[in-house]
Amino acid sequence: MPNNHFTKGELYSFMTGKASTAVARRLQKNFKQAGIDITIEQWSVLYHLWKENGLSQQQLCEATFRDKPSITRLVDNLEKQKLVKRTLSKDDRRINKIYLTKEAQLLQDKTMEIATQTLYEALQNVNPAHVEIAKEVLQIVYDNLK
Repeated sequence: MPNNHFTKGELYSFMTGKASTAVARRLQKNFKQAGIDITIEQWSVLYHLWKENGLSQQQLCEATFRDKPSITRLVDNLEKQKLVKRTLSKDDRRINKIYLTKEAQLLQDKTMEIATQTLYEALQNVNPAHVEIAKEVLQIVYDNLK
């Protein structure tokens, strides 16, 4: 039984992630202004590799909520930019492990600084208690649907 009531416009905004899209667009703009030539999708792959280098493409699919063809395309483009390299797994030659290059490692601090600043911009004038409530609600939504 629903415990929330949305107008049609509110429901559409909720379902499409209007705020998330706005943050992603601003982050992309901020990367571009800083002379960083990567997309938000590429950054999300790099972000997970910065947390744990040498993930498989399947692990990247799971971490980024993308399908295999999307991850393959993203990794292909990151390879062309010399930001990652594929290596066959020693345990299973059917599996590619993805490793960061030195160039990608050099991007980490700058892109994380830009992401932090972008989030700061997005959350200006938002009560910290409301941010905590939003995080709790979104975690419940995610848990309900995973």
